[in-house]
Amino acid sequence: MKKNIKYISFFLTGAIALAACKKSFLDITPKGTDLESNYYRNQTEAFNGLVAVYDVVGWQGGGFVTRENAMDAGSDDHYAGGGNATDINDLQVFSNYTLSPSVGPSYELWRAGFSGVFRANTLIQKLPAVPMDQNLKSRYKSEATALRAYFYFDLVRLFKYVPLLTESIPADKIYDVEQASPAAVYKQIEDDLKAAIADNNIPDKVDVATDGGRLTKGALHALLGKVYLYEQKWNEAANELKEVNGATPGQENSKYGYKLQASFASLWKTSNKFNSESILEIGHSSKSAGDWSCIACTEGNVMNIIVGPRDYKTLKPSAPDYISGYSFLPITKNLFDAIHFDPRNQPTVANLDSLKANGIADYTPGYMNTGYFLNKFAGRVADKTTGGGAPELNYPQNMYAIRLADTYLMEAEALIRGNGDLGRATALMTAVHTRAYNDGATHTLTATFENLKRERRLELVGEGHRWFDLVRWGDAPAVLGSRGFKAGKNEILPIPLDELNNTKIKQSKEWGGTL
Repeated sequence: MKKNIKYISFFLTGAIALAACKKSFLDITPKGTDLESNYYRNQTEAFNGLVAVYDVVGWQGGGFVTRENAMDAGSDDHYAGGGNATDINDLQVFSNYTLSPSVGPSYELWRAGFSGVFRANTLIQKLPAVPMDQNLKSRYKSEATALRAYFYFDLVRLFKYVPLLTESIPADKIYDVEQASPAAVYKQIEDDLKAAIADNNIPDKVDVATDGGRLTKGALHALLGKVYLYEQKWNEAANELKEVNGATPGQENSKYGYKLQASFASLWKTSNKFNSESILEIGHSSKSAGDWSCIACTEGNVMNIIVGPRDYKTLKPSAPDYISGYSFLPITKNLFDAIHFDPRNQPTVANLDSLKANGIADYTPGYMNTGYFLNKFAGRVADKTTGGGAPELNYPQNMYAIRLADTYLMEAEALIRGNGDLGRATALMTAVHTRAYNDGATHTLTATFENLKRERRLELVGEGHRWFDLVRWGDAPAVLGSRGFKAGKNEILPIPLDELNNTKIKQSKEWGGTL
């Protein structure tokens, strides 16, 4: 039986498993397993340890489960889809709310989060003894500290009661780990991010040609602002996010180089990596030669293959060049109706039913088929790898962990809910809404909570935000009730069963436990 605590603690006390690295900001893929006692001897090895921490931000499970596709499957914007009712079953049971401590995405999401935490803690612990440039050492420590906060932010939102670990655990103590209160975890997240922000060695900008994907001061402020938003600290959230968004919504924030892309559609071009709207981005490559022996090891984006239409065939030259995919995450009719007359419709939704009805293309309907697919991430033939490995596992489209339109809307929400400057909130929302049209006109969107909710939904489809939004707004029971969502239970995921056996970790009360 797999034990995640065991797995992570082995990583800490016995080995630094860099062979699992998939997506680094410099495409470094260290090979082999280095005993920790023999590692961290110099700056290069410290850097490789940092790469290992960043790697977890883009975690892709061996069964195709990622944070983004799991959260999409649990939302009202998508069904799980696929080939049948048990295809990638972790997504199916989240989509229909039949998940349990032993079945569902909990295992992969818990494992990913704590893998990141433990890798960060290992690096932080080892850095003081590494002979290297002191400014770089400080930067590495701050990056690892901030990434630990990033991982804990996911863990506390997903599971509520989690162990709070800020240092390595001795092997004889791994079964004695207990959980902390959510308040304690959030305090640690805040403290970690504030400490990283205070480090002058974290740059405002990076050279994306060499360091694209690394944390900047702007990314740290964005993450702290998001944390404050979830804590309902409206003024603090608005202040942090204003630092990111700049004084004038829609104009470039020259301090960090952030600016909304002129075209919403351009955000999903595989060549448009680390653009001005990107705040924290997960890099993918078509050149890692990833194969079926280790899906989790590939640097390619597995989202591209799983959301594509099944058995896709072009019938006319005007047909889009989609790859034949696995038909996961079909878009619901409810979302289609909401976005159909919005200018973001075509870049977001691939209407295969229309293509089929007009004899332009054909496909085989999959499970829970609606005819609508996620165009943002549907793989294209033009992006198929020529560098070896399995083509299905080597698509190069990057993913946004945080982008500027999201931070605009988060600041607007903080202002609306905190009775702040509604004029600025309107300007922020209008900038996002106007960009969607890209027609030279201004499309004003008044700052109301309902308008904010709708704009977030249409802007961020498929990016893993919708489920979290519904839960924190308190809307999930009403919106997802027909799918099986139960208030007072499904706002969090169950702690994986493997974590409860022979440990002091307890299941949450929401899931029948005692904590």
